[in-house]
Amino acid sequence: MKTTDSGLDLDSALQQALLAAGQARKVLLDYFGHLTQVTEKHLAGLVSEADVKSEEVIAQILLQKFPQHQFLGEEQSFKSSHQGPVLENNSTPIWIIDPLDGTNNYVHGFHVFCISIGLQVNNELVVAVIDVPKLEQTYFAVKGGGAFVREKGGDRRLSVSARTKLKSAMLATGFYGAENLAFDEQLTAFALLLKKTRGIRRAGAAAYDLCLVAEGIFDGFWERNLNPWDTAAGTLLVREAGGVVTDYWGAQFNVKMDSILAVNPALHGELVQVLSSCHQRQ
Repeated sequence: MKTTDSGLDLDSALQQALLAAGQARKVLLDYFGHLTQVTEKHLAGLVSEADVKSEEVIAQILLQKFPQHQFLGEEQSFKSSHQGPVLENNSTPIWIIDPLDGTNNYVHGFHVFCISIGLQVNNELVVAVIDVPKLEQTYFAVKGGGAFVREKGGDRRLSVSARTKLKSAMLATGFYGAENLAFDEQLTAFALLLKKTRGIRRAGAAAYDLCLVAEGIFDGFWERNLNPWDTAAGTLLVREAGGVVTDYWGAQFNVKMDSILAVNPALHGELVQVLSSCHQRQ
């Protein structure tokens, strides 16, 4: 049994997160192709009734088991005038949730979307579950226990890729749509890395991109201006699969940072060199 210093049973937390993700999967599949309410969030894309219902189901299941824990969900944060619980120097366990990552994909009928559930305790990510409903895959990890994907054939352990040459790497990224300096910098980095690599993919769901880095399909992922719920679970997955997660300048990543680079260790230094040369610190 894995526990935190405060005595929290991480295996129990993982099982509850898997249960919550499974119920949220049912919600998203029920609504898929049958949405009636889709609205715009300022600078944050679309939100549908599926996002809201999925988050309600997840919160109910997690807080029923762990009523003393805090909860930070994407839809909760946009409905509230504040951003929820403090993520730094907080000894209370915090569930960091994206009930539907890839809402634009979901609304348009593109099958790449997922549910992301991460648990942070004392500034450390300790449990991760990312469920991909249409692909019938569930990625999960507990700190110190490795990363896995559950699919029809059973559970399979994950490992980041072993590629050592950037020219043979396939990367993933995303774009923040506002026309500003960060967008221009991302285009510069994208153009440079497109020339230096085998290819770059933009699937539209950061949490799923991080799953594919953990699985060794993508060799690395970078993006800026993401939120904690986009990166919490995926960061732990990549680390438990042997990868490195930092900001663009090589500092160890935490979910409050405004840039993320998740990559296999062999390619980390070269990617930091490229990204740090294209971006200004915020």
